[in-house]
Amino acid sequence: MSIRKRLSPEESRAVALEAARALLIEAGPQSVTLKAVASRIGRTHANLLHHFGSASGLQKELARHLAQTVCDSIGDAVRATRAGIGSPREVVDLTFDAFGQEGGGALASWMLASGNEDALNPIIETIHTLVDDLNPEEVAHDSQRSMHETTFSLVLLALGDALLGEQLAESLAVERTTARDRAESMMIAAFEKNGIEV
Repeated sequence: MSIRKRLSPEESRAVALEAARALLIEAGPQSVTLKAVASRIGRTHANLLHHFGSASGLQKELARHLAQTVCDSIGDAVRATRAGIGSPREVVDLTFDAFGQEGGGALASWMLASGNEDALNPIIETIHTLVDDLNPEEVAHDSQRSMHETTFSLVLLALGDALLGEQLAESLAVERTTARDRAESMMIAAFEKNGIEV
């Protein structure tokens, strides 16, 4: 995809982030470089350097972008479940897909391995904000944090599944959906504990 028209700084960043996301999914996190993204969108390395500062800055912004996009979808799915028009499995599948098919797990692993741990902060902060927004009663009452605990477990299950799920399921001769199934049961129990019928 080549871009010839003049874009605003916000549009330019958005196009670059979508290209970085596509590279992440197609070829893994090591492919998300300023040069590769610039080539994909028909811009110069210097242009992307101006917008992101470094490859690390690009990856950090990509993590923030992915987290926000995914959390928006998950938030919508949770609200739909609470309204009786969605299901806990949709929430689980969105979370697992974000870390698996969408490359979030690979990106997180790559950032940790390359010593760029602070790049994960946008993911952590976005998840935290979403859970607080969806569960203000838990924020007000520190004693009961069941949805916070459920989210913690769900994200760790999804991340682990993205990194080792396929190989481990095959090795242990268990169904590939086992982790998702367990996560769904956990979500159902958490919703019911909070008085939401699913």
